[in-house]
Amino acid sequence: MSSTSPRDPEEATAAGAPAHAEIPGATRMGAVHLAVSDLRRSLAYYESVLGLSIHERGDGRALLGAGSEDLLVLIEQPGARPSLGYCGLYHFALLLPQRVDLARWLAHAARDRVALVGLSDHFVSEAIYLSDPDGHGIEIYWDRPRELWEGRVAERMTTLPLDTASLFAELAAPLGGPFDPGREPVDPLRVSFDGLPAGTTMGHVHLCVADIPRTIAFYRDVLGFALMASLGGQAAFLSAGGYHHHLGANTWESAGAGQPPEGSAALKQATIVLPSALERDLVVARATAAGYELRYLEDAALVHDPSGNPILLVGR
Repeated sequence: MSSTSPRDPEEATAAGAPAHAEIPGATRMGAVHLAVSDLRRSLAYYESVLGLSIHERGDGRALLGAGSEDLLVLIEQPGARPSLGYCGLYHFALLLPQRVDLARWLAHAARDRVALVGLSDHFVSEAIYLSDPDGHGIEIYWDRPRELWEGRVAERMTTLPLDTASLFAELAAPLGGPFDPGREPVDPLRVSFDGLPAGTTMGHVHLCVADIPRTIAFYRDVLGFALMASLGGQAAFLSAGGYHHHLGANTWESAGAGQPPEGSAALKQATIVLPSALERDLVVARATAAGYELRYLEDAALVHDPSGNPILLVGR
């Protein structure tokens, strides 16, 4: 890996790509399952730093979310080591409902001195990056209005420094009211933080992969996502329903690599949620016809992409 390879997933301007998808437009991402070395430490981090709530805990695992839906599943593997340099998770991305929610989270991070990896304006979104105690990448972001970028993702998506002053100015707006740039500024360090809002969702998942062409062939040509943009042979962004991306993939740290050793703090599975069991079964049938092996669960199917990343297909 080059020393200049970006840790920020959209660290370069994306090139155009034809967008065509067979997968239903209502397809979205679901819970991400991660192995962690110390469950107690991880739960303290995800509760106090990230702002998630514990939904369930027991038998060395915990389910967390910001509303009724589970967004994260943590599985304890004592002694697990970080999996940097292998295929797996680059980051999972939590999508906040409003810009003020992102401002409130950043104010909390500033007040509590949360270590950050980066802050970026991607035009389609504004994003904050950090890593958990096991090195799992995390993005917290909000989307700019869809009419600004829909149908023009490749030409719009880029990376600029995040305008934190503008973001913090959101905190001056009256609750539920319009933003007024003339209002007295608010000290971000005095803004309360009670956790991530209930409307938080798993906006996208970004993967480390061994090879971009084979990754595109799987997620686009087999599963049916649209290729929205690409960064040469280094990264690709795919989506359903014209979204800027539900799935990202890059080779910046994992070109030609395999999966991490057993017992690593690594991705256990990422979840793709299709709008119905029938739609899930159609995707499963395409994967089977393409020669991929699937493991069938009670109401889902597990498939591995060409880099060995485990993907759970569910229908709801």
